[in-house]
Amino acid sequence: MSSEERAPVGVDTTRPSVARVYDYFLGGKDNFAVDRQAAQMALQVTPDGPAAGKANRAFLGRVIRHLVAKEGIRQFLDIGSGLPTQGNVHEIAHQIDPEVRVAYVDSDPMVLAHGRALLGNSPYTTVVQADARHPEQILADPDVRALIDFSQPVGLLLFAILHHINDDEDPSGVAATFRDAVPSGSFMVVSHFHNPGEAHPEAAKKALTVEKIFNQTLGTGRWRQRDEILGYFGDFQLLEPGLVPVPEWRTDPDEEPTAQTDTYYTFVGGVARKP
Repeated sequence: MSSEERAPVGVDTTRPSVARVYDYFLGGKDNFAVDRQAAQMALQVTPDGPAAGKANRAFLGRVIRHLVAKEGIRQFLDIGSGLPTQGNVHEIAHQIDPEVRVAYVDSDPMVLAHGRALLGNSPYTTVVQADARHPEQILADPDVRALIDFSQPVGLLLFAILHHINDDEDPSGVAATFRDAVPSGSFMVVSHFHNPGEAHPEAAKKALTVEKIFNQTLGTGRWRQRDEILGYFGDFQLLEPGLVPVPEWRTDPDEEPTAQTDTYYTFVGGVARKP
């Protein structure tokens, strides 16, 4: 039986999916020919794209460990969580505290199916199918509300999702709605495709080319300027070292260094605390 025949109900295998393209970049198997084709088009321009995906995943791991161990965060809302892979948020958090609560949210029905199979009946995790472009619906979702206590600090995770919200879909408004929903002491984490402009002209050129490919194949993907990305944090206070290429955020001493290719400068991340 082909992988297409095993697709969960509601999964369209004739159109590429953001979650499945990322899964392919991370070396996963939950993707189809149409997703691999879209990824390969981007890889012709940036062959180190999978390294960027893995660097973003490593960034996620360092952030979760910091927020749980150092900042005392005990609940996370993971927007655009993607397909389950090694080192999911709850797996990392539960190594420190097995009662950390995690609500995963993604619009892809395949994420819902695989997520529920992975999580089983855990009282500390849930997975919800919803669109990041409609934050009010996510914040009102009964499964989210049952797990996440919005009177207590929340780790708001926006890994590699805001760049898939087009300019005319108001990504700044989306970010602001999520920021407003969490109390003081909460943290917001963003990783985002970045156009470094004149600071790294070759990287900027490739960013524009890959952006065009993503929009032709996926219909989304914006490599934004630094100031635009910083704006998503609003008045939240950025932790050191600020908004940086994802391999540079509090790198573990035993981590293998990421090669500083053009793609290195086109994926940035930051963590900020609500005052």
